[in-house]
Amino acid sequence: MTGSAPQVFQGIEPWQYAKLIEKARAAGIDLAGNSGTASKYGVDVAWSYEPESRELQIHCLKAPFFVSVADVNAKIRALVESAVA
Repeated sequence: MTGSAPQVFQGIEPWQYAKLIEKARAAGIDLAGNSGTASKYGVDVAWSYEPESRELQIHCLKAPFFVSVADVNAKIRALVESAVA
């Protein structure tokens, strides 16, 4: 299944982004740097963080047939919200 539009999160402070990276790594997703791609269990995502504007974009590029892109996006949103709380 192909992805959808990127999710955009505003107001993400650098320390919050660092916390998000830690949470992703704890879940086995190797995020490194301010942009890139990662894959796990057939889910491909791309991310881009701009520290100057405090904007984070995460884009689900692909999901396997047994997981909807909407479910992946919901998990991404929950992960970001827990990291910035």
